[in-house]
Amino acid sequence: MASGYAISALSLSVASILYASPSFALALALDDPAEGDIEHIRVNGDMSQKSGEFVSASQGWVSGDTLLERPMLRTGEMLEFIPGMMVTQHSGSGKANQYFLRGFNLDHGTDFTVSVDGMPINMRSHGHGQGYSDLNFVIPEMVDNLSYFKGTYYANIGDFSSAGGAFFNLKDSLDDNRLFFTLGEYGYQRLATLNHADIGEGKAIAAFEYQTYDGPWTDINEDVRKKNANIRYITPLFDGELTVTGMAYDNSWNGADQVPARAIESGLIDRLGSIDTDVGGESSRYSLSANYTSDSINASFYAIDTDLTLFSNFTYFLDNPETGDQFEQADDRQIYGGEIFTTVPLAVTDGSTITMGAQWRFDDIENVGLYRTQNLQRVGTIREDAIKSSSYSLFAQSNILLTDALSLSLGGRYDYLDVDVTSDLAANSGEESDGLFTLKAALKYAITDDITAFANIGQGFHSNDARGATITLDPVSSEPTPASPLLVKSLGYETGINYTDGRTFNISAALWRLELDSELLYVGDAGFTEASRPSERHGIELSAYYWISHHLTTDIEAAYTNARFSDRVEGEGRHIDGTVPGVVSAGATYYQNSDQLGMSYTLRARYLSSRTVESFDEVSPPATFLLNAQLAYRQPTWDVILEVLNALDSDDHDIDYFYASRLPGEPEEGIEDLHYHPVEPRNVRLTFSLRY
Repeated sequence: MASGYAISALSLSVASILYASPSFALALALDDPAEGDIEHIRVNGDMSQKSGEFVSASQGWVSGDTLLERPMLRTGEMLEFIPGMMVTQHSGSGKANQYFLRGFNLDHGTDFTVSVDGMPINMRSHGHGQGYSDLNFVIPEMVDNLSYFKGTYYANIGDFSSAGGAFFNLKDSLDDNRLFFTLGEYGYQRLATLNHADIGEGKAIAAFEYQTYDGPWTDINEDVRKKNANIRYITPLFDGELTVTGMAYDNSWNGADQVPARAIESGLIDRLGSIDTDVGGESSRYSLSANYTSDSINASFYAIDTDLTLFSNFTYFLDNPETGDQFEQADDRQIYGGEIFTTVPLAVTDGSTITMGAQWRFDDIENVGLYRTQNLQRVGTIREDAIKSSSYSLFAQSNILLTDALSLSLGGRYDYLDVDVTSDLAANSGEESDGLFTLKAALKYAITDDITAFANIGQGFHSNDARGATITLDPVSSEPTPASPLLVKSLGYETGINYTDGRTFNISAALWRLELDSELLYVGDAGFTEASRPSERHGIELSAYYWISHHLTTDIEAAYTNARFSDRVEGEGRHIDGTVPGVVSAGATYYQNSDQLGMSYTLRARYLSSRTVESFDEVSPPATFLLNAQLAYRQPTWDVILEVLNALDSDDHDIDYFYASRLPGEPEEGIEDLHYHPVEPRNVRLTFSLRY
């Protein structure tokens, strides 16, 4: 939520824009341009950013054009423009990605909030896990910009934001109509179009996407069939602008889940094989939203209908030796909500402001269920619930100019969440509610014209699954089970520095710490997410961007995190399962011409250290290193782009887990083993795009 506020009231320094938009920086780095190039320099970004609007060294802004300039395997990898963020997948291409940031295995969302054009993407009490965030419905070419933030220091952000969040804002205008057509290995085909037209005083934008993909798997055809449509109308209204957007998404796929290492080592399957070849899913999302923006007020409203049917099998024959452990997760809901906020002068010092707003959201979950299945047919119900979840929030954040060099930001919010669960097991039905205040503070000091220092402290929170808040009996064993709190607080600290000359380089560094009252733990047998142990994380992040000339740009982003449970439990270690301690991303692009027409060459590398997969950290999966390459030839009216994904044909792992599973003939108690999803082999794709 609050996409407008993220840019207009908290947003970002010009330095953040510079590092995120290389072509914008090139326009400023005017040293000895080639003759004839100056008139064609392309400028991205918005120079109207107001001094003082950003509050931490961990915020940034990326133009939509820049999002399209990196080779990407999946749509969700747009989030990898966030320094320190890594995006992977453990199953079929149609489901939400796995996200890693600041020592969190964020699963599909949990503690990282995402919105698209003001609509929240994280799903409360979702069938596949708390905070489920699926970005497959986003058409990348329709994104105008991505603003991001890390930490708990932003008053307009509430649930699911302890690690941070990202706001995608869609385009309000097009310079040209666009057509994109891509062909690739393993049956990859994609067609996308963007068109615009003037209608009266307003304008309309329509975008469509169709994608198919079979995947590289030896015994599964993914058979992805993704369809997306956006229709957007923008018109003047009163003293502002009204935007109405309709979005439709439908997808189906077969899944290639993670597999046990022992099955590959024994030759039972190859590296790209599967144990259960009969899993996958279907998903859809339809939405209607409206956003009104003026100098005095910003308001938004949204209505969303979304559902997911997902079949998985992670333990094979451990629980049900005869029929197997395949299960179905189902989620069918409607979401309604909105936000209103305004920014007004604050009579403390000249130039000081305060932003105040309110948010509300209602999830009407018709069914969230967990079922035992065999060959995609239900053979038993583990749990089935209907949930009504309502939240209301008030927030305020000030920006106080203490001196020409020093500013103070103070903020706070109040959140109230009310849930009503109707379960197929009456003992697990009930109502719960909870409310909490969270406070934020930030200092920013301009040491010189080029160097800015930050200090931050803030409280955040995440909600737990409503089913975990009302549960009294385990739905499988019928034994008494304690309920979990509905809202769980976090506390973050950070100090950072940014150094930029505003022309050729930008360097940012941050030291941070986060304390969480409890981790989230998905309980597969019971079908809900419960509170786990308290935790503490601290780390360091560094990002550096250098525009060497009109022709060459480079960047590197690195992060290291120490993540531990803060209590001690007999028989358990302190390491937090699923975390990635170290990540590095680096890249370079060479443009033949400084106007970026003609040939360009891009190399991007990413490194994920060995993941922590169990609490004693005695099992060490291999690290992952991937190299992507891109060769592009751009002209004013058409482009040709060749992408080589996983150019070195690495056989590393996309994700790792350590747990017990059972293959045919193995002991009844199963075998604890490393289970992993391999990275996809080298994948070549060719895109032709046309402007008209």
